[in-house]
Amino acid sequence: MLNQDSKEYSELCSKLNDNQALVESSRCYFCYDAPCIKACPTGINIPSFISRINQGNAVGAGERILSDNIMGGTCARVCPVEVLCEGSCVRGLNDEAVRIGLLQRYATDKLFDEKYKVKKPSITNANKSFHVAVVGSGPAGLSCAYSLSQLGYKVTVYEQKTKAGGLNEYGLAPYKMSDNFAQKELQFILDNSDIKLLKDYRLGDDISLSSLRSDYNAVFLGIGLDGVNTLGIDDQDIEGIQNAVDFIEKNRQGIPLTLGKDVAVIGAGSTAIDVSIQAKLLGARNVTMFYRSHKSKISATPHEQELAKRYDVNIRFNLGLSRIISTDKKLEALEFKYNNQETNKDEKIIFKCDTLFKAIGQKLVSDPIRQEHQELLLMNNGKIKVNSKQRTSLSDVFAGGDCSFGGKDLTVHAVQDGKIAALAIHDKLSKKL
Repeated sequence: MLNQDSKEYSELCSKLNDNQALVESSRCYFCYDAPCIKACPTGINIPSFISRINQGNAVGAGERILSDNIMGGTCARVCPVEVLCEGSCVRGLNDEAVRIGLLQRYATDKLFDEKYKVKKPSITNANKSFHVAVVGSGPAGLSCAYSLSQLGYKVTVYEQKTKAGGLNEYGLAPYKMSDNFAQKELQFILDNSDIKLLKDYRLGDDISLSSLRSDYNAVFLGIGLDGVNTLGIDDQDIEGIQNAVDFIEKNRQGIPLTLGKDVAVIGAGSTAIDVSIQAKLLGARNVTMFYRSHKSKISATPHEQELAKRYDVNIRFNLGLSRIISTDKKLEALEFKYNNQETNKDEKIIFKCDTLFKAIGQKLVSDPIRQEHQELLLMNNGKIKVNSKQRTSLSDVFAGGDCSFGGKDLTVHAVQDGKIAALAIHDKLSKKL
């Protein structure tokens, strides 16, 4: 059984101290038309906040960050900066890019440590007469709720679990974010807004979309992806097989876990990388990721792949799982089909393991929505169809984050979806004033 300790559950990324932050901030060119700003989905004014750090005003830098991204603390920890802001850094053309992610974390941590209070903007009293419901307290839902609250609207957030935070609380491996930061950030948002948070409310059971539309002036759905894709082969009741997202959730919540020594991971996205690295940190002897297609099609970023290799995680390609081998309902091995490019013949490969993590993607559980609004709330590729303003085919219902079609599997994109939806809701309700 595995239990949390400081080594196994600590973050991989080290923090900058005051001197390091000063030195790193001085490396920024403070570009006028900075590519890093354009590369940030939430449009954080990166040169501006780095300049404040360089002037010794770390709290002011944090204030600048949170004005564009209220979840800037989490994003500093989990964003793939190598393909976003840092990947666009001008300095990176001939040198190492400015470590924007670490500077952002430095500034937001300083702000939280100072118990900073957000200055509330002046609002019109008319907005207070409107009440908006937000379903889901993940990055998209909290971003939308906070933005609406700042505009003066009454907001009630419904969360299906006993703890709020969504993906930030349950879906990020401890090596990315620890020290209960998701709850600290959540509390900061609640302390600096007038959001009412209701937990243990599940859409379809405790609340319905119809009742929310009747009781509120607008509804935002940030319900994430609750379903897990299946392997397509019989894997029922076999000891040693787990969904990667379930393992990470229990891992984050400090629930004792069972983990074998020889681990196989099916999938090659961010979740597969996360569970693989965490398994190594938790004591697994061998961890191997299997991907059915060519290396060029892998969704994990080059940085993530390199990080996995640094922790001795093996990644194998062009191997499709064909059979699970077990004895007395206990996992013993996996059989893969491999296409030999030289002979153009399929070969069978047996891989012995005692633990299998399924990391082949998640899907929207749409029944609570479809049973009420199948003909109105349109779906696209299994997700909620939205326009550029995050509005669904129902004029008073908006959606964002992973549950919406076009939503990307990144916290920063979910935050931006929430901001866009909040402004669209504001535009819609303002017309009624």
